[in-house]
Amino acid sequence: MPEITSRRGLLFGAAAVSAGALLTGCTSNEPSDSGDEPAGKDQPVADDKPGKQVTIGFAGPQADHGWLNAINDNAKSRAEKYSDVTLEITEGSNDTAQQIGQIETLINKKVDVLVVLPADGKALTQVGLKAMRAGIPVVNLDRIFNTPQAYRCWIGGDNYGMGLNAGHYIGEKLKGKSGARVIELAGLDNLELTKQRTQGFDDALKNYPNIKKVARQAAEFTVESGQAKMAQLLQAQSKFDALWNHDDDQGVGALRAIEQAGRDDFLMVGGAGALSAFQAIKQDDGVLKATVLYPPTMAASAIDLARALGQSKGIGGLAEFEIPSSLTLYSAVVDKTNVDQYMSTGFK
Repeated sequence: MPEITSRRGLLFGAAAVSAGALLTGCTSNEPSDSGDEPAGKDQPVADDKPGKQVTIGFAGPQADHGWLNAINDNAKSRAEKYSDVTLEITEGSNDTAQQIGQIETLINKKVDVLVVLPADGKALTQVGLKAMRAGIPVVNLDRIFNTPQAYRCWIGGDNYGMGLNAGHYIGEKLKGKSGARVIELAGLDNLELTKQRTQGFDDALKNYPNIKKVARQAAEFTVESGQAKMAQLLQAQSKFDALWNHDDDQGVGALRAIEQAGRDDFLMVGGAGALSAFQAIKQDDGVLKATVLYPPTMAASAIDLARALGQSKGIGGLAEFEIPSSLTLYSAVVDKTNVDQYMSTGFK
């Protein structure tokens, strides 16, 4: 999952599937026709007439993770809905110098607005500043630049909120159980986002004195690492009541390890919102009972924000003439009671 070095701005209480809906109330124009779309791109787009033509440059990292691939799909599909938007998209790269070069090319092309998900927010801060100084507003997506001067608007997920909501969900499920034990399968420990997710989880568990976290293991946001690290946890912990796994991609591997160990004596909560997780939750015949969202629909909303900036518009539902400087998306809990609502947003 992506790194974010700070939790900033407004907490949106809206569900992830509605992240784009608020933005489109007064910024959206007539959508263009489109056929089959990636999951999660069916958020409503208003049908008012097209406005000023806007060229949006989009630069992100290499899509080497299901979530990052969904980010690209969301951005492309959202742009295609607008007859007044042209999207200039770069080939994603995890090489900092290469991504800077790609963004500088977009600056030289004089795009109207930039949407940037940096491979490394700190390393790309200077190119964000360069764009802003050239008069090109920047929508900084998820991994944040070092200074607000490098972007006009930041939009991203709530890592602390993921942990908080996962902890509360597990806490409520185990509320009546004396001596409840929980474990945590985290992501990469060198990322600030992982620390934020763990902090949120720990803070939530403070509300449940009957629950003790007895083990934590860091994985690497991959299927392989999830399987290996989960196998280690299962060997070390013969009995526990709940597991929180930070990432649904590594959760695929974790579920394999759980199945191989023949364990079904606990509940599991995932993180991010993969389609495979939604399907398992809906089927409800295994340990995975819920997941907390880190919605890739934020890329669709970033396109809405960029278009609004390019057309000098505000956001429907807010009184201000200008779009906010930051938007933090809500980390909704998805379980069997609401999974059908979110199924179309699941990423592969």
